[in-house]
Parts: sequence; C-alpha cells; structure tokens
Amino acid sequence: MRRLKILTWHTHGSYLYYLTQIPHDFYVLSKPGRPPGYGGKSGHIPWGDNVFDLPVEQAKDTQFDCVIFQDDPQYLEDQHSYLSAAQRALPRIYIEHDTPRENPTEMRHPVDDPSVLLVHVTPFNALMWDNGRTPVQIIDHGVLPARGVAYSGELARGIVVVNHIGRRGRRLGGDIFTTVRQQVPLDLVGMGAEEMGGIGEVLHAQVPAFVARYRFLFNPIRYTSMGLAVIEAMMAGVPVIGLATTEMATAIENGKSGYVDTHIPNLIDRMRELLDSPMLARELGEGARRRALQRFGIERFIDDWNAALKRVTT
Repeated sequence: MRRLKILTWHTHGSYLYYLTQIPHDFYVLSKPGRPPGYGGKSGHIPWGDNVFDLPVEQAKDTQFDCVIFQDDPQYLEDQHSYLSAAQRALPRIYIEHDTPRENPTEMRHPVDDPSVLLVHVTPFNALMWDNGRTPVQIIDHGVLPARGVAYSGELARGIVVVNHIGRRGRRLGGDIFTTVRQQVPLDLVGMGAEEMGGIGEVLHAQVPAFVARYRFLFNPIRYTSMGLAVIEAMMAGVPVIGLATTEMATAIENGKSGYVDTHIPNLIDRMRELLDSPMLARELGEGARRRALQRFGIERFIDDWNAALKRVTT
C-alpha cells in the first residue's frame, strides 16, 4: 500500500516504538516540557527516521492521511483543540490499550462512531468493552526480538517488571508481589520500583538482557491489558509465571511456556520448581520464545496494521 502520513500521540512509548516499525511516517505531537502524552520523538527509545516530532501548534498546518488516537482526552478534546475540521474528517483509528476500569462488563467505550475504527490490542479487551456502534478490529501486540540477547537464567531469582506497582493498587498486584516476595526471592524493576524496595527503572532497550539473567519472570497483575514486558521476556526465552486472568490465560501455556493459575500458592510452588531446576526453566523458556514468535511476531503485527490502515484509507 502507499506510504501514509499518520498523526498520533506518545502514550505508551514501547508500543509506539513497535507501531512505528510499520513502513509509514508518524508525526507525534509534543508540548514544551514533554508532559505525559506529549513526549513527541523523545526519550531513550531508538526511534527510526520515519518518526517526526510535531509541536501541537504546527498540527493544523501539517498534512496527514490518517489520525491514530491512543487515549480518551486525545479523542474527546485534543482533536477539537489542535486539528482543523478537515483533519477531523480524515480516516481515524482509536487504539484501546486497556481493559474497562469502572465496570469490567458494562462499560460503554467512549468512542461511539461508525466512522472510526476501534483497534483492541487483545481479544480480552474487545470481549470486555461494550463497543457500541464502532467497528472493531483486534491486533495482537507485535514485538521485535532483542538482538544478541540469550536466556541464561543464572540468577536463582524471579523478576517482576511493573511501573509504579506500589501506587497502582490491587489491579496491578502490588499486594500479590509483597506476599510472594516473602516466600520466593523476587526483584522488581520499573518506574517507582524503589518505593517497594525494588531496583529501579531499566531503560527499555536494556530490559530483555536484564530480565534474561533471571530464572523466571513473574507477572502479578490482576486486571489489565497484556503487558509488553511479558512478551519481551518471552521473546528472550524467559519462562513466565502469572495470574490466569485477562489475555495471560491464552498467552501462557502451562507446562510449555510457563505457568498461570488463579491460586497464588500453586504459583509459588511452580516458582520453587524453577528455582530448583534450571533445566526445566530453560525448557519452558524455549517454549515461551516459540510461542512469542508464533503469536507476537513483528511481521504479523505489521501485516495486521497495514490491513487496518488500508481498511480506513481506501
């Protein structure tokens, strides 16, 4: 298909990085000081030459072929503040990164427009939202395998990768992390990890190599979308242990790529097995990598996104 000029926002940096692997040009809105949502082309992520920083005041004077929203204020407010009437009539896509918060089954999606394509990043998200009249397409995450990273599992510990786990309540599983850490050696990385006695933030490009030294990755999150950190760990050959909720229940195959369960004592038993058996951990890690390449490969992701863009622009 023809190369498109796409306007979007810097909402989830790692997702945006993988999204910009699609062979189109991305114009990412920015504001002075780079507040949340307006980071533009900034930070430690190795952005490609197809990513352009666009100050919000220049948006109305720039030509686009498509607009991709990634958060509610962008759709409900920003398009009316920063875009012209003609730009608001362009093909539009809304990426839903999250599960419904206020009510897990009854919540109506804020986009209720047959002319907008609603892209859910997991089948579970699409299942739980009331999508109304808006057409829906599911595009599973896509992840680039980290170059030169191989699983060693040399550290007989588990690793947890969650940002601000101490501030985000039961939904992100801070209480579960605290409980499990009392029985199994666990390290924590991510923004604000120090607040919970963790190591701190690790740069995105360094996360796969950092995680690959640990025996397993533990994902304590109860209810959210499928975490990219989990998929990146799988790509690096790290076995995953987590809760059998949301999309995790389909992403991790028990006894093949890791273990998922809703009973925490069972998960603790599995962690101890992996700590006692590096060979079993390596075996499961190889299965995790195969699973990630099969389901979350970047080529499939690019194909799916090209199909979505073609759907709205032709």
